[in-house]
Amino acid sequence: MPDARPSRLKPDVPFDTDGRHTGFVRLYHSVHESAYGFIPIPIVVFRNGEGPTALLMSGNHGDEYEGQVALCRLAQTLDAVRIKGRVIIFPLANYPAGMAGRRTSPIDGGNLNRSFPGDPDGTVTQQIAWFLSTVLLPMADVIVDLHSGGSSLMYVPSALSRRPDDAAGAEKALRYLKAFAAPVAYLPTASQGTGDERTFNGMVAKLGKVAIGTELGGAGTVTPVALRMAERGIRNILVEMGILPEGDRVRGEAPTRVLEVGGNEWFVYTPEPGVYEPLVELGDEVVAGQPAANVYFPETPWRAPETVRFLRDGFVLCKRQPGRTLRGDCLFHLGTDTGL
Repeated sequence: MPDARPSRLKPDVPFDTDGRHTGFVRLYHSVHESAYGFIPIPIVVFRNGEGPTALLMSGNHGDEYEGQVALCRLAQTLDAVRIKGRVIIFPLANYPAGMAGRRTSPIDGGNLNRSFPGDPDGTVTQQIAWFLSTVLLPMADVIVDLHSGGSSLMYVPSALSRRPDDAAGAEKALRYLKAFAAPVAYLPTASQGTGDERTFNGMVAKLGKVAIGTELGGAGTVTPVALRMAERGIRNILVEMGILPEGDRVRGEAPTRVLEVGGNEWFVYTPEPGVYEPLVELGDEVVAGQPAANVYFPETPWRAPETVRFLRDGFVLCKRQPGRTLRGDCLFHLGTDTGL
């Protein structure tokens, strides 16, 4: 749990006043070009009386755009009079990374999603993480953190939630995951097998909250299918929370297929630097031992390619986007059915 030190970031919007409020969270940042300047992280707050609070966030990684567009549209169209409770929209959480179109911050190299709980006296990214950990997250009853594959990966558009250890929490997480109504959803274990508790989801778990995440596509772009899924899912979460009326719920085309993503055997990595030829596509069903990709070596074109194989059966959920790849890059990862 975070300690008691206050955040240095200053919101210029009220959280407890009814209506629609737009403004910025000021992260004061003294640099050569602006001695007394601040980084203006946008925030929108809707409130109408007492009720639950939803925190809707995107831009955790700056090159993941689908969620940013969806939350921009929601900020312009949500009617404060029709809601019950509070909606906080934080669409460009790692503002420096978002403005640079990069996964990580150009100021400190920080990956916001690996910086929790953060530090109020630390780098810019650590200060943003601390503000989320100590100010925004404690207000929220349910959190939606919109991600995609960014510049280097492409996903089957999907939702995800880390299952709490307790039965009641796990049931609640699964209920909200299905309410999102994505065609595909998955349950990562320990941050998709990395065991990294510095993630946003790790912080959410420590606070005993429920968070729904997404992987809305990727490849550094926005697709209509992913955007429609994101907008539908966000509104459905607000309905499930009781913030919007039941009549606003939009059913999915089919029941959500719930998958699991576990440890290293779910992933395929590049064995050596080269150019990779994918041998499967997103959404394919594969079996253990099946060839996943050939890695070619154009700098020594007479050398035979190296074939990498899947380590287990599963559904191809994620695929690397750039063809040039280095040892240790993730080429694919799978999901396996849970039956939930």
